[in-house]
Amino acid sequence: MLQIIGTGPTAKEGRTMSFQEYLKFLTRMFVQYVETPKEERRQRKVPRESWSSRWFGAIPMSIKLLLRK
Repeated sequence: MLQIIGTGPTAKEGRTMSFQEYLKFLTRMFVQYVETPKEERRQRKVPRESWSSRWFGAIPMSIKLLLRK
């Protein structure tokens, strides 16, 4: 049995799912993804922050600001 930790529509926290239930859930999510138009999926996508701030925090940004002056 699979332990579902996330919060999916069929998963309750701490509840175990059988493989068949998990496969149904994955299939439903895949079909939902395929049926949504490409433009709508692009609009939902959240832009990622730059790799430098993701890896090193605010330090690169503060250096950039200092160098601009």
